[in-house]
Amino acid sequence: MPSKVPEGASRGWIVPIGGAENKENDRHILERFVRVSGGAAADIVVIPTASRLHETGPRYQKLFRELGAARVDVMDFDTRRDCQEPGRLERLEQASGVFFTGGNQLRLSTLLGGTPVAKLVRLRNAQGVTVGGTSAGASILSEHMIAFGDEGSSVISGSVRLAPGLGLTNRFIIDQHFRQRDRLGRLLTALAYNPFAIGIGLDEDTAAFIGPDETVEVEGSGGVTIVDGAGVTYSSMAEAEEGQPVCMLGLKLHVLVAGATFNLHTREANADALTPAKE
Repeated sequence: MPSKVPEGASRGWIVPIGGAENKENDRHILERFVRVSGGAAADIVVIPTASRLHETGPRYQKLFRELGAARVDVMDFDTRRDCQEPGRLERLEQASGVFFTGGNQLRLSTLLGGTPVAKLVRLRNAQGVTVGGTSAGASILSEHMIAFGDEGSSVISGSVRLAPGLGLTNRFIIDQHFRQRDRLGRLLTALAYNPFAIGIGLDEDTAAFIGPDETVEVEGSGGVTIVDGAGVTYSSMAEAEEGQPVCMLGLKLHVLVAGATFNLHTREANADALTPAKE
């Protein structure tokens, strides 16, 4: 359940990244993450728990330092007991930005779910702290998380398994490596279970910067696919047997690139910034 935003405060940025973001030449996405985390005063905690690679955390630590963050620490969690340590919680209290690396989102949810760390990250985001993640670290950010599913563009009953995420918001469901791994069908299937949510499919090297006003701003070299199921007039999901295709009518789909936006509250897309000015 998302934490309530305190009176007079603004929710912090939520920054899901589709994975494989550019870390060498054009580090635009990570640069902006540092900016919305405080710029030169940014204090970032990197959580590499989803990854089994020891170099993952230090690599992002080095990157964020090179991009101008004042302080960057790596905080890994190997057991649920780690999530109760006062020292770790105190460090998270100090952070202006929290970043989850890629890996296995189920490892994140099983280690962090329901712990003081998960509750604190939700609370701090509601208080204005930026929280982002890449690949598996992006999927975990919302309340409903795609744990795994089949590739392809068709909506197939039983082709997706959902799990609880961190719960920063319940407004959307995220999928990553979207175009590269042909994941439209599994995002549509997840929305067939819960048409209230908005589907956000993130291509690699592409991020959705979701501001306090709930506007999605696209950064990066790929696209962000937005699927709005609020207008669904018919779905056969309840009747379909496992493995059968599902009929869905009334879905609305947008494909955004850098410069385009989508407001999660009004459910309206905008590409004015991409429209050539009239002479």
